[in-house]
Amino acid sequence: MIYKGYQGQVTFDEDAKIFHGEVAGLRDVVTFQGTSVAELEQAFKDSVNEYLDFCKELGRSPEKPFSGNLLLRLSPELHERAAYEARCSGVSLNAWLKQGVQQLLSSSSMRKPVRRKHV
Repeated sequence: MIYKGYQGQVTFDEDAKIFHGEVAGLRDVVTFQGTSVAELEQAFKDSVNEYLDFCKELGRSPEKPFSGNLLLRLSPELHERAAYEARCSGVSLNAWLKQGVQQLLSSSSMRKPVRRKHV
């Protein structure tokens, strides 16, 4: 589920017969729940809206789930090899890594989150 740029991750509790969800990619904890898909979707939207209103009341900017910045930890040896390959390719290390990620995603079976509108 995606709403206003925020993505919800959902699990189902078989014992309680309820869907539980959390907004992904935030340090803040934003949760929602419902017993049906319609109730879950509405609870997700309500939680995102409440989070945005809460941030506004506090006078702070809400977190963005995906800023475009990624901290990557590598061994020193792998870091050195990647920097060397980037230099040999005539691009920055950041550009070289970005190209590699794009190639992996385009050649894998990974899919982008599907944005669906409900009428």
